[in-house]
Amino acid sequence: MKPIGPDPMTAAHYRKIDDLPATLAIFPLPGALLFPRWPLPLNIFEPRYLNMIDDAMAGSRLIGMVQAMGGDPQKPDVAEVGCAGRITTYAETDDGRYLITLTGIARFEIEQELDVTTPYRQVRPGWKRFADDLHAVQEIALPSREKLIAALHAYVEANQMQADWSAVEGAPMETLVNALCSGCPFSPIEKQALVEAPTLKARAETLITLLKMDVPGSDAGTMQ
Repeated sequence: MKPIGPDPMTAAHYRKIDDLPATLAIFPLPGALLFPRWPLPLNIFEPRYLNMIDDAMAGSRLIGMVQAMGGDPQKPDVAEVGCAGRITTYAETDDGRYLITLTGIARFEIEQELDVTTPYRQVRPGWKRFADDLHAVQEIALPSREKLIAALHAYVEANQMQADWSAVEGAPMETLVNALCSGCPFSPIEKQALVEAPTLKARAETLITLLKMDVPGSDAGTMQ
C-alpha cells in the first residue's frame, strides 16, 4: 500500500462560495451520505472512478457525492442535491485500488450535467442554496439530545439492533446526527431528505421523525 499523508487543507480554506469550483466530478453511489465536516471512507476500484480520483488529486481534490436513484447502472439517475468532499486521505493498494477519505465541504444543487469526454460524469454545481455549509454550526436551537436519544432507543429496540450508548451520550450533536443519518438503514428517499434538510436543526428533526416511523405505535407520520 502506498499512502499519501493527510491533506493539510481543510474546510476553513473555503470561506465563500466563490472559493468552490464551477465544475465538479460526481460519484453516484446509493446510500453513501456525505455532510459538511463529515468524513466518508471509500474503496475505489472501478476504472472510471480511479480516473476521476487521479484527476481530482491533480486538481482541486474535490468530488461530488450524489445518491444514485435507479435507472441504467452505467449512468444511473441521480438526486438533484449532493455534497462536495475533499480528498483528505489517500492510499493506493498493491492491487490498484484507492482507499480514500472524503471530508464534506458543502452541498450543491446540480444545475446542469455537462457533456464531457471523461469516463466519469461532471456537473455545473449551484452552491448558493447551501452557502452556510461553509461555516461551523452553532449547536443552539437544536432538538434536545434527550429527545434524539429517546427516539434512537425506541428504534434500536424495535429493530433488535445494538448501539454504543457511551459514544451516543458523548458525541457532539453534529457528529451524532450525521453518524445516525449515515448509519441507519433508511430508504434512498429518506436518506435524500436528510441530505437536503437545510440546517442541522432540520436534519436532526427529520432524523427523529424517521426513527419514530419505524417504531410500532409511534405518532410519526410517513414520508412520500
